[in-house]
Amino acid sequence: MLFVPEHYAMETDPERTGTLESRKKFNGGSRTLMNTTTSLPSSVLAQRAAQICLEHKANDVVILDLRGVSDMTDFFVIASGTSDTHVRALGEHVLEELKRDGGGAVAHHVEGLTQGRWVLLDYVDFVVHLFHPTLRSFYQLERLWSDAALIPVESQGAGA
Repeated sequence: MLFVPEHYAMETDPERTGTLESRKKFNGGSRTLMNTTTSLPSSVLAQRAAQICLEHKANDVVILDLRGVSDMTDFFVIASGTSDTHVRALGEHVLEELKRDGGGAVAHHVEGLTQGRWVLLDYVDFVVHLFHPTLRSFYQLERLWSDAALIPVESQGAGA
């Protein structure tokens, strides 16, 4: 049986499924390109999340710019681990290091961390998807969101 995060299920909770604007209002007011838990721009936090994935040996790390394509969120960070354990560890590292180094950024919603097949870290303005390779090839988020611009992941020296 394949694991599909409930994040994609239809619900009425605006914190989970509303438009980006309604989710931001629900979380304390409209903010343009800013994460609701820190003053850093979401583009900087998405870059940092991608860098954390690379530092911990994630494969095929990409950032998709969804601004202008969807109101759901501004960026997707997509990466693959090599096993369930690696995917879980990547998720834990992103959570811990963004909280520490990202101005206190805290995920509003986390799914799949215990299973390690598809970990979803929802920071409202950006979402981190960490996949086991078989699930990534099955769901093909990059193809699904092919209208989104691909943003290069900056090297640690350039972004920090």
